[in-house]
Amino acid sequence: MEYCLFTEPQEGFDYDDQLAFALAAERLGFDAYFRSDHYLRMAPGDPGPGGTDAWTTLAGLARETSTIRLGTLVSSATHRIPGVLAVQVAQVDRMSGGRVEFGLGTGWFEREHHAYGIPFPAKRFGILEEQLEIITGLWQTPVGERFDFSGRHYTVEDSPALPKPVQSRVPVIVGGGGPTRTPAIAARFATEFNIGFVAEDVVAEKFAGVRAACESIGRDPETLKLSVAMPTLAGATEADLERRAANLGRPLEGFRDAPGGIVGGRDEIMAKVERLRALGAERVYLQLLDIRDLEQVEFLGSEVLPHLPR
Repeated sequence: MEYCLFTEPQEGFDYDDQLAFALAAERLGFDAYFRSDHYLRMAPGDPGPGGTDAWTTLAGLARETSTIRLGTLVSSATHRIPGVLAVQVAQVDRMSGGRVEFGLGTGWFEREHHAYGIPFPAKRFGILEEQLEIITGLWQTPVGERFDFSGRHYTVEDSPALPKPVQSRVPVIVGGGGPTRTPAIAARFATEFNIGFVAEDVVAEKFAGVRAACESIGRDPETLKLSVAMPTLAGATEADLERRAANLGRPLEGFRDAPGGIVGGRDEIMAKVERLRALGAERVYLQLLDIRDLEQVEFLGSEVLPHLPR
């Protein structure tokens, strides 16, 4: 089992906040720091400094951390053209010494696209699929050879397919709850399938669907890592949990009632992780919404992480 911390910096946190968080996660032994790829705050309230760019941030963290893996959960295919994105991710992988993981999805937050002049086509699965084909094709093209691609949305001509990542295969994460196209795309391109923010019976259903998609194309389902993302509120006492919920502007009951979350102290978190592992999860993303609450990171890292199954 692997344990990652996952953040939403667009909710009002700048680069320094993310750096302090990632350094704490690294020191405490978490496997990876992941962040969303959004430019606009979703919750009501003060947006603070505004959004930060995911891959610019990860480039900085690549140079200021040394062991923790770094990635997006997930980048939006609408935000960047595939050739440039392939260069960005490969460069950050080199800057980190081979610690990057690449999540990519269709994009969904229409309002942020309008806010920053980003086109938001009604149909996006074809864009996602072509981007994955181009990006992985560029990375896999041998040095000295050229890469070409002609699709409905993109054309790549006579590309030198450089730079190359350090990793021979950058981990590619595809996720979501779609019943057919999402598992089919994951089976074809991904090293990891992720489902987030849903109840355990839905986790089981989505894991079964992506395994079936692998089998339908002759891929061994065991070669696809399965993971779950869970909004997390952790603390040693009920008072800690109530304080953290209040800092996020929500009652504690709202977190407890959410079907796809992790709420509580060490024992509650251990029990939840064991149930997820029984469903087939090999990696858990703990989504922490208050990046400045480093005490919560410390509690998870020192009081919970050592007791979780590996």
